[in-house]
Amino acid sequence: MSASFPSDSVGLVTPQTATFESPLALACGKTLERFELVYETYGTLNAEHSNAVLICHALSGHHHAAGFHSADELKPGWWDAYIGPGKVIDTDRFFVVSLNNLGGCHGSTGPSSVDPQTGRQWGPTFPVMTVADWVHSQARLADQLGIERFAAVVGGSLGGMQAMQWTIAYPERVANVAVIAATPRLSAQNIAFNEVARQAIRSDPDFHDGWYADHGAIPKLGLKLARMIGHITYLSEHSMGSRFGRDLRSDQLNFGYDVEFQVESYLRHQGDTFSTRFDANTYLLMTKALDYFDPAGQHDGDLAAALAPAACPFLVVSFTTDWRFAPARSRELVNALLRAGKAVSYVNVDSPHGHDAFLLPNDQYESVFGSFMRRIDAELNGGTN
Repeated sequence: MSASFPSDSVGLVTPQTATFESPLALACGKTLERFELVYETYGTLNAEHSNAVLICHALSGHHHAAGFHSADELKPGWWDAYIGPGKVIDTDRFFVVSLNNLGGCHGSTGPSSVDPQTGRQWGPTFPVMTVADWVHSQARLADQLGIERFAAVVGGSLGGMQAMQWTIAYPERVANVAVIAATPRLSAQNIAFNEVARQAIRSDPDFHDGWYADHGAIPKLGLKLARMIGHITYLSEHSMGSRFGRDLRSDQLNFGYDVEFQVESYLRHQGDTFSTRFDANTYLLMTKALDYFDPAGQHDGDLAAALAPAACPFLVVSFTTDWRFAPARSRELVNALLRAGKAVSYVNVDSPHGHDAFLLPNDQYESVFGSFMRRIDAELNGGTN
C-alpha cells in the first residue's frame, strides 16, 4: 500500500551524493583533494535549466529541507512549510536544490569522514570552513547538475550569508536572491555567544581535543550546553514567556537544583536531543564560519563596495523580535545595497517568535516571500509582475 502524504508535500525524497575529484582550494590555505556533497532535489528542472532554486541551510541545518525520507517519518524536512506544490517555493514551478554543506555531519565530507591521507577520521584536523568555501563548493554542485544560473538563491540565518556571498562571488550565476533573518557580519555579542558554546563543547571531558571518535566517546554534555545557549538566542522573550512563563513542573518548589520550571525542562530536552544527532567538531566549524563572515572586511568596512559585484534583485526579510540577528542588521544590508545602486525589497515581518520565525508559518512573511517567488516564475515564463 502506498504512503499517503499531504497534497502540498513533495512526498518521499531520496538523498543523492555528488562526488568531486578535482581539488577545492580553501580560504584557510588548505585544499580538499576530493569531497562529497549530499543533496536533495524537489520538482523538475526545465528544458532551459533556468528554474533552479538553491536552498542554503543554517548552522544546524542539512540537505533534508522538504518531504519525507520514509512513510513512517514523523516530521518532514526543516523548511517543508515553504517548499512544495503550491507553496511559496512551488515545486510545480521550480527545481529546488538543497544540500548539506562541507564540514557538515549529514553525509557531506566533514570531520566525521575519513581523511584519505591518514585512513582515519578527519576529526579536529578537518579544515576550517568559510561561507565563501561553501559557495564555491555549491557552484561545483550546480555545474554537475547542469545549472549555469540559479533563478534564485535563498537562505535564512547562516543560509542568508551564503546567499549574500553568491551575489559577490558568482553574480552572473544568480538571477535573484532572498536573504532572510541574516546579517552582513556578526556583532561582538554574537561572536561571544558562539565562543561560550564552543567552550562548553571543548571543556567536556569526552571531547578529547576533538578525537572523541577514537575513544568511542561523544561530548554530549558539551553539545547539550551549546545547544541550550544557542536555543535561548533563537527564541524571543515573548515566545518563551507565552509558552512557558514561570510555570512549574509540579505544584510546589523543590528548593533544589533539579528541573523545576517548564522552560528548564524544555531547554534540557532540546539539548539532549541535539547531542545525539549532531557532531561536535561540525558545531565548532559552523560557528567559526559564522564568526568569520564579513564581506565588508576586505573593503575597509565598506559593505556597499563589497556588494558592488551583485547584479540581481534582493529580497531582505527580518523579524521584529529577532534579537540574534536583529532588524537593524538587515537594514544595514539594505542601506548598503541602496548605496551600491542595487534593486532591493525589504520587509520587517511582525512575529513573536524571534530568530526562529524564518522557519515558521506567518501570513505576512508568506505573502511577501510568495510575491517574490511568483515574480521570478512570471519572468521565467515571459510574464511580468
